Amino acid sequence: MSNTVTTINPATEQTITDYTLLSLEQAQDEVDKSHEAFLQWRHTSLTERAKHLNQLAHVFELQKKSLAELMTQEMGKLYQQGLQEVELCAAICRYSAEHGQTQLADEERSMQNGRALISYQPTGVLLGIQPWNFPLYQVIRYAVTNVMAGNTAVLKHAGNVFGMAEKIEAMFIEAGFPNYVFKNLLIDGKTASELISHKAIRGVTFTGSDGTGKKVAEEAGKHVKKTVLELGSNDAYMVLADADLELAIKTCVQGRMINNGQTCVSAKRYIVVDSLYDEFKAGITEQFKALKLGDPMDDNTDLGPMAREDLREKIHQQVQESVDAGANVVIGGEIPEQTGFFYPATLIENLSPGMPAYDDELFGPVASLIKAKDNEDAMRIANDSRYGLGGGIFSKDEKKAIELAKMHFDTGMVNINGYGLAQPNLPFGGVKDSGYGREHGGFGIREFVNIKTIMINS
Repeated sequence: MSNTVTTINPATEQTITDYTLLSLEQAQDEVDKSHEAFLQWRHTSLTERAKHLNQLAHVFELQKKSLAELMTQEMGKLYQQGLQEVELCAAICRYSAEHGQTQLADEERSMQNGRALISYQPTGVLLGIQPWNFPLYQVIRYAVTNVMAGNTAVLKHAGNVFGMAEKIEAMFIEAGFPNYVFKNLLIDGKTASELISHKAIRGVTFTGSDGTGKKVAEEAGKHVKKTVLELGSNDAYMVLADADLELAIKTCVQGRMINNGQTCVSAKRYIVVDSLYDEFKAGITEQFKALKLGDPMDDNTDLGPMAREDLREKIHQQVQESVDAGANVVIGGEIPEQTGFFYPATLIENLSPGMPAYDDELFGPVASLIKAKDNEDAMRIANDSRYGLGGGIFSKDEKKAIELAKMHFDTGMVNINGYGLAQPNLPFGGVKDSGYGREHGGFGIREFVNIKTIMINS
């Protein structure tokens, strides 16, 4: 196995940089140093930690343009969306700094013959195994809350965004954090898996495919180590009989094509009632046709390249397998003859269980269009998935939509009459094969702490 990784610009197919991977022994040594940093960091005050997080937010904002350019260069994100990602990360830092002190404060409860304190204490070094699609955000959302809690964090980032991985560590140092409170490890997946058994690693947070996530959880489970998993999804967006059709079409295009279609929580399955199906299909087709494929640095571009060639090959194969099984391509579905790992906005219909476009996650600019007999049938189809991360409901009856979302939709998050990505003050995570555990909103900050009970008898 090669001990180097090469990053490639997906829009130009040009090599960016070669990186040398750490050996397992080198990585273990880095974890030891992160543990030594934890022994000091855990005793810093919440006020001091918050001060560093606010400074980190400031560093992000000062370097916003260069960070967005780096995302575009390494994984093809539209530049404007990269700017938004940096802003979100700054907001996460500030939210954690402002609210973390309250979320981690000791609680007092009464007990028989005395009183009790409940204290939230840090546990040690956390290993984050993170994907490339939101190369700054995926790291910041686990690292910031856990560093605020008094833990230290080591990162195994995806190989195609190692430049961002190195940059994140540099920004933590620039913000005044002590060395090794956050540490980037240039390692491969095998080394990351072997690190899970290291005695100083107290937990693992993973974002990625459900197949790999299950292996991470299994390895951690052997050593009785907690995991938080944010895995794949096949989010259903239901267009019910009383939907605002224009809003539904506009939102479903945005919710599918954001980040060049490479988002876990996005509108992947359009489930439309029979009475609106033809009109919805015509509107979506028209909007897909109008999307401009091109240079992700150009503000006029709607859809940039996929992040890697192998990812484009995979999604094209999923489309072809679905067609071979009887699906129809309404628009798209052909690899364009141009430089860069581009794939067009693609709509597939006539789907049934057993097809990749029905059962599996399509991680790219491909949407699955499924006809439902009525509202009840739409809800059945939406839940007919092994995944349960997010989803959407379009209906003018807000009360009914809330009831469906709350009582019937088997997902961790639901959008009603809109589409939204993560927000610092709201819990983020899923159920079923989409994983477990939550991030953001005061929930993530307590995932890897020791909830310690101190009973004071008097």
